[in-house]
Amino acid sequence: MSNEDKVEQPIIVKKIKKGGGHHGGAWKVAYADFVTAMMAFFLLLWLLNVSTDEQRNAISNFFDPTHPQVSQRESGAGGVLGGLSMSQQGAMATNVQPIASPPETGTSGSNKAAPVKNNQTGKATVVSPQQSALEAAKESLRKAEEERMKEAQEALKKAIEDDSELNALKDQLLIDMTPEGLRIQVIDKDGNPMFASGSSRMFEKTEKLLSKVAEIINGQPNQLSIRGHTDSTPYAAGASYTNWELSADRANSSRRVLLEAGIPASRINDVVGKADTEHLFPEDPTKPGNRRISITLLKEELTNPDFAKKAQALLPDANGQAPETQGQTTPETSPPMPKMGTFKRTPGKVEFP
Repeated sequence: MSNEDKVEQPIIVKKIKKGGGHHGGAWKVAYADFVTAMMAFFLLLWLLNVSTDEQRNAISNFFDPTHPQVSQRESGAGGVLGGLSMSQQGAMATNVQPIASPPETGTSGSNKAAPVKNNQTGKATVVSPQQSALEAAKESLRKAEEERMKEAQEALKKAIEDDSELNALKDQLLIDMTPEGLRIQVIDKDGNPMFASGSSRMFEKTEKLLSKVAEIINGQPNQLSIRGHTDSTPYAAGASYTNWELSADRANSSRRVLLEAGIPASRINDVVGKADTEHLFPEDPTKPGNRRISITLLKEELTNPDFAKKAQALLPDANGQAPETQGQTTPETSPPMPKMGTFKRTPGKVEFP
C-alpha cells in the first residue's frame, strides 16, 4: 500500500436548515386590497342591476363637465348634490317618474266633483255631488240628534234639582257627551254608596234616581248601553266571585230597574261588566268614584245599519240625486286646454330606488 493511500481524506459535513423563515406581511396588504376590490366590484354590479337606464344616464351626465345643466331644482340638502326628499313610508325615494301636465281649466263647475281633504290621511279625495249631498244629510241628522241629547241633559238636571230627595245626589250624577253619545253616570261617594258593599243589591235612593233617569230618556229613540264599573279593591284570595261578576251583576240590576220604569227592552243594546278596567279616577284606583253605573244613549249612526238610507231619504228624490238647478245658465268659459303630454326630468336629476 502506498503512502498516498494512507492519507486520510477530510470529511465534509453539510448542514441543511429546516423550517421556513419569516417572509414579512406584504401578502396581507395585497390580500386586503384584493378583498376591497372584489367588494367594490360586487357593489358596482348591484347598483347597475337596481338602477334604470334613465338613472344611469343621469349619473353619467352628472359627471360630464360638458353637460349644459347639472340640476334644475333643489331638494334634500340643496345645492349641486341635492337629491330627492325621502318618501313618507320607509327610507326609500319613489322611483316613479311623475307626469308633468298643465292643470285643466274651463271646466263646467257644477258637473265636476270637488276635492275634499281627508282628515285621517291628509290627502285630497274627489267627492261627487251626490256624495256631498248625502254627507250633508248625515250631518243634518247628527246635529238634530245632538240637540235632542242636549235637551235631555238639561231636562234631567232640572228634574234632579226640583226633587228635594234627589237633589242631595246631584253630585253623584255625571252627565257628559262622548263620541258614543250622551253618557249618564251614577257614581259612589265616600260614605254614600249606591249599592251594598260587594253586592249587586242597590239602595232605594239608587233605584229612585235610575227611575228618574228612565223617565227623562224614555222619549229618546236612541239605544242604551249599560255598563258596570268597580274600583281596584280585590276580593279575598281564592274567591270565585270577582269584580267582573260584581260589575256585570250591578249593570244587570240597573237594566231591570230601567225596564220597570218603562224603557222598552228593544232599546237595550248591551249590558257590560267592565270591572276595574276603566277608572274614572285613574290616579286613585281605589277611590269610591270609580264604582259607578254608566248609561249611554248611543248615537244612531253607531247602532242603526240603515242610517245612510235614512239620510238618503232626506234628499230631493228617492235615488239620492242632487236636485238640478233650473233657470240658471252656466257662464261661458274657454274650452279646456289640451294636455301637452309628458316631460322627462331635467338631466342630472338623480332619483335613487
